[in-house]
Amino acid sequence: MRNTTMSQGSAMTETLKRIPGVALMLFVCMLVFSVLNADFLSIANLTNIGVQSTILLMISLPMTLVIMAEGIDMSIGALLTFCGVIAAYFLALTHNVPLAILMALVVGLVIGIVNGVIIVYLNMPPFVVTLGMLGICQSLALILTDGQTISDVGETIGLAYRGDFLGIPLPIYFAIVSYAVIHLLLYHTRFGTYVFAIGGNRDALKLAGVRVNLHHIAIYALSGVMAGAASVLLTARMNSGHPTAAIGMEFDAIAAVIVGGTSFEKGNGWLFGTFLGVITVGVLRNGLNLVGVQSSIQVASIGLLVLVALLLDSFKSKA
Repeated sequence: MRNTTMSQGSAMTETLKRIPGVALMLFVCMLVFSVLNADFLSIANLTNIGVQSTILLMISLPMTLVIMAEGIDMSIGALLTFCGVIAAYFLALTHNVPLAILMALVVGLVIGIVNGVIIVYLNMPPFVVTLGMLGICQSLALILTDGQTISDVGETIGLAYRGDFLGIPLPIYFAIVSYAVIHLLLYHTRFGTYVFAIGGNRDALKLAGVRVNLHHIAIYALSGVMAGAASVLLTARMNSGHPTAAIGMEFDAIAAVIVGGTSFEKGNGWLFGTFLGVITVGVLRNGLNLVGVQSSIQVASIGLLVLVALLLDSFKSKA
């Protein structure tokens, strides 16, 4: 009987070890908020969480690749803001939606490439480079708008956030497509293989004749393009362009990636874990809003979420 009990306990331990910390945290958050507020598990609120998490997901997916390559992109929140301002500026100037979207994507791509070139060819720390770019993008957004909101953007762009297809909000489709594209790149292309190797064994790639620097720059370029794409939804959500709209969102993106199990070393990353991390952050923010917690405390709650998830994974690895 004792051996049976011990074997059952071992089986339970092994099962718990296979459950990532982010999944446990997501379950706990949903359980707690469903008890505190009866409306939390309503279809309307869960849909709202999905819609509100789309922009964060779109910048967290490339952030996963950046961190897997032993880097970090502190500029992505400010770049998202700047690209949103660019989109709003061209909408107000021309009312040409395709042109506004194209300009936002081009600006994101260019700044992403600049980040990558400085990091790779000048061998500067990613934190320092992207922190500097954060300041540059924030300043450019303020200069372009003179610190004011650009509101004359028309009604068409707003449909990208408020519209739906087959009863499903359009931002959900943006999220699905974004995840599918990054998943395909990371797990089913040579580029994805090189992303794992850049963080895990960069020297081996060089010896194999791979153009490592080019692929490393491409990671930051992808981050910039995704920020540009997310800025379209940001502009649609606000129906305007504001110079501080997404400042600080890089914190949520990094938190979602880390909570999702991606490591800063050895190319260890899990894209679906990032998705779970984004949903967990979205659930936490939504739940805290429902129970009336101040936004200043919500930032501390995200930090606590990161620490708890990492502690859970650490305890499981030692079990």
